[in-house]
Amino acid sequence: MNDAATAATSHSRETALGLTGKGNLRSLLAACLAHALHDGYTDGLYAFMPVWQAQFGLSYAVLAVVRALYFGTMGGLQIPADRVLRGLSPRAALSLSTVVATAGLLIMALPFGFSGLCVGLVVAGIGSSIQDPRGSKLVSDSYGTASRRPLGIYNFSGDLGKAALPALVAVLLPVCAWQSVLGLMAALGMVLVVALALLTPAASVRRNVVGDAAIGRGRGGFRILTTIGALDTATRMGYLLFLPFLIHGQGGDLPVVGVALALLFIGGAFGKATCAWLGERFGVIGTVVITEAATALLIAATLFTTLTPTLILLPLLGIVLNGTSSVLYGTVPELSDGDTGRAFAVFYTSVIGAGGFAPIVYGTIADHSSRTIGLLASSATAALIVPLVLALRPYLRSSEKAV
Repeated sequence: MNDAATAATSHSRETALGLTGKGNLRSLLAACLAHALHDGYTDGLYAFMPVWQAQFGLSYAVLAVVRALYFGTMGGLQIPADRVLRGLSPRAALSLSTVVATAGLLIMALPFGFSGLCVGLVVAGIGSSIQDPRGSKLVSDSYGTASRRPLGIYNFSGDLGKAALPALVAVLLPVCAWQSVLGLMAALGMVLVVALALLTPAASVRRNVVGDAAIGRGRGGFRILTTIGALDTATRMGYLLFLPFLIHGQGGDLPVVGVALALLFIGGAFGKATCAWLGERFGVIGTVVITEAATALLIAATLFTTLTPTLILLPLLGIVLNGTSSVLYGTVPELSDGDTGRAFAVFYTSVIGAGGFAPIVYGTIADHSSRTIGLLASSATAALIVPLVLALRPYLRSSEKAV
């Protein structure tokens, strides 16, 4: 079969499966809106922590436990939620996710005291546990073998939510009761449910074009990819743990710490928007090697610079520190062994777990040595990813092996 015939056959197959056209854009928009709102819910909760600490008289240890009620539930239920709800349509799954998360916010806002706050956090975590694997699967099924860039856009949309909703909460909390702010967040969830009903397909999406191609490669590649995702997240969370103290040590006050975090996050958002495109141009192997090597070097560099050069480096560090995840998420369908929903659930569980556990490890290292050693451990973690991603080469498509 010549190239033209092959292309025509491929295009016909994708058209028959609905992998081209406006339907895909609508599905992508629906998944991105859901991701933005749920990630906004997740990071928006941080803004309430000081208020809850003051109102309920919580110690820092208890406050950490309260935080874990949401994050632990969201991370721990990724795989069970995917297994239980895989028969639902994308519309039903994402709508259910948002309704449950919104119900959790409303429980927290009602006058049930501290126990109501705890129950609401668990319920909201259950809702958000549904969104990640089902939204990712909707995008990957809609775009088939061309899903890498759409998944990068989906990943980036979460950062938009993380930037917008916590900022809105921070503006409203000084002038409104925190219960009212939670009510407004719940109202946004109800608006999203209406939007999902208009945008997402009513029937189940069963288009495992990527998964069918991946069957037979074995699960070794996916295990390596999941390990890389966990280490990448561990590096990021470790650096964020130490960054405020690093800036203080270089003479920066609290406003400068805020500027430093903003510069890092701005670079991170830009990195997520661009690294998925770089992955298509230069391949997964080449892109991840470059970003992780640059991450290791830039983390180490900020240890030996003064305040102003550090602030200049932070946006560049943010690009590579946060951008790699877009490439990794986009590779999950290719290595899913035919079950993209479960693959995303496993991947997100690993990433979220690493994000929670890594600061404890790096903090312990720093407690028994110094902050510098803790930061160098974070840098070394990024460097460790380079040989791991090279080991991923045999499991990727032939076009990647040549990179």
